Amino acid sequence: MQSFKKVIKLLKQANKTVSTMESCTGGGLANTITNVEGASEVIEFSAVTYSNEYKIKMGVDPKIINQYTVYSIETAKEMSKQISNFSNSDYGVGITGKLNRVDKKNPYGEDNIVYISIYDKSKKSYHTTIVEATLSNRKDNKKKVIQEVESLFLSILQ
Repeated sequence: MQSFKKVIKLLKQANKTVSTMESCTGGGLANTITNVEGASEVIEFSAVTYSNEYKIKMGVDPKIINQYTVYSIETAKEMSKQISNFSNSDYGVGITGKLNRVDKKNPYGEDNIVYISIYDKSKKSYHTTIVEATLSNRKDNKKKVIQEVESLFLSILQ
């Protein structure tokens, strides 16, 4: 797994900040970022919002969840925008999806698909990707998702 060092370096050089709202990765992205020395200069805030209730409390419009399901690119986009707004960060990352399990509280949406959005506040634009979480265990799928976030960030920042 890559280490996010280059992303942190590029964010520092651009004098930009990031915040995250994670669901299925359970704070894994924030952990990966904060494992890089000097990350405190770029990370503003992180929230793990496993439940719909807390996504909504953090600003996600319940209409988006109701219309598209909590497992959708639309919800990931809303998560990324709301965390950016909440923390006044230049970039917000939203991650939602299912990793190797069925969610009895949210039976809709595809299994083993993770939706990622990075919101660029200055451009009011979204960068999105979808990851198939088909590896044999949650830990490896989380790593795969975090690697995709890193790749997406590098494509934005370079």
